[in-house]
Amino acid sequence: MAALGWLTPRRRSATARSVLAGEASAEAARKSTQEASGTTEEPQFPVHGDDRAAAFFDLDNTVMQGAALFHFGRGLYKRKFFETRDLAKFAWQQAWFRLAGVEDPEHMQEARDSALSIVKGHRVAELQSIGEEIYDEYMAERIWPGTRALAEAHLDAGQKVWLVTAAPVEIAQVIARRLGLTGALGTVAESVDGVYTGKLVGEPLHGPAKAEAVRALAAAEGLDLTRCAAYSDSHNDIPMLSLVGHPYAINPDSKLRRHARELDWRLRDYRTGRKAAKVGIPAAAGVGAVAGGTAAAIALHRRRR
Repeated sequence: MAALGWLTPRRRSATARSVLAGEASAEAARKSTQEASGTTEEPQFPVHGDDRAAAFFDLDNTVMQGAALFHFGRGLYKRKFFETRDLAKFAWQQAWFRLAGVEDPEHMQEARDSALSIVKGHRVAELQSIGEEIYDEYMAERIWPGTRALAEAHLDAGQKVWLVTAAPVEIAQVIARRLGLTGALGTVAESVDGVYTGKLVGEPLHGPAKAEAVRALAAAEGLDLTRCAAYSDSHNDIPMLSLVGHPYAINPDSKLRRHARELDWRLRDYRTGRKAAKVGIPAAAGVGAVAGGTAAAIALHRRRR
């Protein structure tokens, strides 16, 4: 009987390869249906020259592998901002994030509290300068090429592209500038006379707060959200994704993947090594980088009113 064990179905969790096989099968079925109906071409997107459209990208595990705050912590440790036991905590939180592929609210809150206590008393200009160095040391090689290609497609179409993240706005602005994006919205740490106090201005830019920031920025920029796109890996960003006419689930966690399938949102998963999606638009001059701090201030001002 043991020899016939292979005939008995076994329950097992899906691997990355099985997920890929399933998605490939579904895509083939969809294309077959399109061919039968004579509608094989998808509408061109992003739409070239549509200046009322823009793109909003989550950062952690969407644009970059892992969490920006944890990489920033590594850089601060290297510069002796804190001790080894604090680094161990950062390392554990980062390992969890990379293995689970989801944001654990408790871990993220601990990381934010640790970071705020570490930077308290330091000058904003000092952290901005260090952020440039840390990007080169730990972050540049962790940018997902597929997601970057999507962002560049929007830029080539003449549209603005913003990072929207719970990471500190100073880090987010560095990353946006290095990637040639328009700017960034991020969590704002309080400072007085250019020195961090160890407190936040309001709350972290997370979950519903991201959606409110996008809504405020869209109003200030004169954007039509039904023509905009948003990209994220986390179910926590469903409020932001639901705001726009073109939501994308990138490297999605299980809850977002399920939600995206139910609503027929587009999926892209670059963790399996598949090629970046071809967006199929003509090349156009990219939009120059614009200071992200201005947009952050606009969004915060409108949220407080």
